[in-house]
Amino acid sequence: MAIEIEHKFLLANDDWRKHVSRSVKYRQGYLSSQATSSIRVRISNDHAWLNIKTATIGTHRHEYEYEIPMTDANEILDNLCRKPLIEKIRHFVTDDANLWEIDEFEGDNQGLIVAEIELNETGQSFSKPLWLGLEVTDDLRYYNNNLAIHPYSEWH
Repeated sequence: MAIEIEHKFLLANDDWRKHVSRSVKYRQGYLSSQATSSIRVRISNDHAWLNIKTATIGTHRHEYEYEIPMTDANEILDNLCRKPLIEKIRHFVTDDANLWEIDEFEGDNQGLIVAEIELNETGQSFSKPLWLGLEVTDDLRYYNNNLAIHPYSEWH
């Protein structure tokens, strides 16, 4: 069992864009989101995964991930997952030896950009780049499974 330890932030400005090393488009949907866990299917490039996470709020949670056939993933996304699907471009930025994953959302969540950093252990310190804004790790609205239920476009 893997444990995911991450922090989520909004962005203060677009200065991070100058440091993007690569970007990947994701399409994902949720089969289930409940008080204890979420189950999603995600496609990126020519790979697809089934992912199960505990629904713990905060910096760490249990995570299980399994690669599945692309045709199965597309059928599940099209026919079984709750709509709207999550569509985003994940940009990878390294700052002070830390890898940041910056999700720029599309579709019903267009306009939302969230930066995440995954850590090796709880309480690990990390430097915060000047382009980083407010931490939203404890705000449920910014979790992908909630964005599939209450898209960013409906917040205003």
